[in-house]
Amino acid sequence: MQENQLTIALSKGRIFDETLPLLAAAGITPAENPEKSRKLIIGTNHENIRLVIVRASDVPTYVQYGAADFGIAGKDVLIEHGGDGLYQPLDLQIAKCRMMVAVPKGFDYAAASQPGCRLRVATKYPDIAAEHFAAKGVHVDIIKLYGSMELAPLVGLSDAIVDLVSTGGTLKANNLEAVEHICDISSRLVVNKAALKVKHTLIQPVIDAFAGAIAAEAV
Repeated sequence: MQENQLTIALSKGRIFDETLPLLAAAGITPAENPEKSRKLIIGTNHENIRLVIVRASDVPTYVQYGAADFGIAGKDVLIEHGGDGLYQPLDLQIAKCRMMVAVPKGFDYAAASQPGCRLRVATKYPDIAAEHFAAKGVHVDIIKLYGSMELAPLVGLSDAIVDLVSTGGTLKANNLEAVEHICDISSRLVVNKAALKVKHTLIQPVIDAFAGAIAAEAV
């Protein structure tokens, strides 16, 4: 762990785009756009600050093991990861969406989700789904998928899905509907606990700048 270098783990797409104003508030500008570059390590306007571009679900792991000093990850990813070894100082209020249960239109979810019933549920988020249905007293067979959740109930693989919903457009296009809200999701700043001690003078100003930008946006 180099004491004078900061490594920030980010994922491509919406989280990266919505993180840019926060980085700017901290005086950090990426040297390249990861959507257009094939590089996985991207420099910034500071010689000692770099970005590593990883899969969204891998951000907590890179931070936990010290390959990155801090990163930005969705609450959904952090719940599934467990958050071991991570300090989560800020809800960044970006990349907002909802974790929902969705079913094909016409499916009697109210009857099928009574205590003691059994459902087959397809999801990328087995821990979130299992905890939600356990609290309702519903027995579930969890089917772990990595993409195209909407397809599962359409071909009889599952009765329902648990997935992130933003606008609901994809559900509607596939004749599905959201029937139950599980939790609100947004992205969090996660910091390696050891790095926070060793590199406090480098990391704390970034945390403070992010916090200031969020507060200003809320006004």
